[in-house]
Amino acid sequence: MESPVAQLSSSDLRDRLEAAVAGGMPRALADLASLVACRSVFDPRIEDPAECVRAAELTAALLTQAGVPVTPLVTPDGSLAVCGRLPRPGARRVLLYTHHDVVPVGDSSAWTSDPWTLTERDGRLYGRGAADCKGNLVAVLTALRAVTSVVGEWPVEVVVVVEGSEEQSGRGMEKLVAAQPNLAAADVIVMADTGNVTAGQPTLTTSLRGTASVRITVRTMAQSAHSGMYGGAAPDALQALLTTLASLRSPQGETTIDGLDASGVWGGAAYDPVLFRRDAAVLEGVDALGQGSIADLLWARPAATVLAIDAPATARVAAAVQGEASAIVNLRVPAGVDPVVAQGLLVAHLRAHTPYGRVEIEPFPVGRGFAARTDGPAYAAMRRAMRTAYGREPVTTGQGGSIPLTVALSELHPEAEVLLVGVEEPECHIHAVDESVDPREIETLALALALLLCDLAA
Repeated sequence: MESPVAQLSSSDLRDRLEAAVAGGMPRALADLASLVACRSVFDPRIEDPAECVRAAELTAALLTQAGVPVTPLVTPDGSLAVCGRLPRPGARRVLLYTHHDVVPVGDSSAWTSDPWTLTERDGRLYGRGAADCKGNLVAVLTALRAVTSVVGEWPVEVVVVVEGSEEQSGRGMEKLVAAQPNLAAADVIVMADTGNVTAGQPTLTTSLRGTASVRITVRTMAQSAHSGMYGGAAPDALQALLTTLASLRSPQGETTIDGLDASGVWGGAAYDPVLFRRDAAVLEGVDALGQGSIADLLWARPAATVLAIDAPATARVAAAVQGEASAIVNLRVPAGVDPVVAQGLLVAHLRAHTPYGRVEIEPFPVGRGFAARTDGPAYAAMRRAMRTAYGREPVTTGQGGSIPLTVALSELHPEAEVLLVGVEEPECHIHAVDESVDPREIETLALALALLLCDLAA
């Protein structure tokens, strides 16, 4: 018997799905408001753990109502992942991934409006998680509802995974799928946790950088020493650490870790320097770092960043030479670079460039980079779906951040095609004060996902 999808012409299917998505947007925005109200930071020191439970239960209820029976599962790190599968024997298996946890809001008084209340201003919707990643979750929900309302049955086998500790890098979901590979088995894996280079420009992310961070501690004295009595001869641990950290970058700002290649060239879409300055809020008179294109520096080369330093705060200044100082160095490496090797080079570099003192280095767990295979039928289908939904030709880009589960799933299911898409364009300011989302991005991504699910039924 001919499938319901095959009974519709491509233009009729597109028009019906577009109407269904548009008609579902009031429900989508109501769902987004409910999800944003959940303070789902997976860290009991910051938010009540009951908030993560509330977000997981709400996510499960919404997905079940959309037609995919799911249930919250406790992962090895204690977070709740929402997982489910709607079997359709013989059909392609499509996994839809996103996450329901969020980063902390920081100083809530710095926000223009309450970060836990979805608030509309000038056409954008503000709130923590409005884009990353609850906006993506709502786009998935809206696509699922549109498909069932138009087609009447699932054209593919749908698998849903909604993680609960992605922002804290708890790795609970990675361990869960490693222990239960069938939980996330699929032919096509859609990771809805990235976005477009600009609003309205359909974008497929094809590269994620890996991570290889460390904590370095320099000790020189059993205690601090008075700078008037001992300064000049006393070995200053903070100065030694600063000298070490300065060696990680050239005067032009390029990463210079001994033995680590920093000459890569990005082969995808360029990143306009003017847009970069605006997106990164670079101050007037300050230049971007490094030599090469912005895209080269962001996605094709390693980048060492000092995330934090343990040293006396200026508000508590004392005239003392420090006997101990430490810092966390975050190293991002492009796809194709082994993060274990890179971390080893970083450790050796830090030891070699510390001028004096006892050096202790604690390596953190590494995360591998990811490079998508872009020549498969699902990738072509996604390009078609995006072209139709957005009315523009899709482009490819890289992402400097990491999505650890992407690598885990691609290694568990190497034959699967992995597609990275989302609603997170630069104006969203994810992880920052006043995070927001353009509701048109939710609507258009939902249409693209609905078209993809129907296309993959062929």
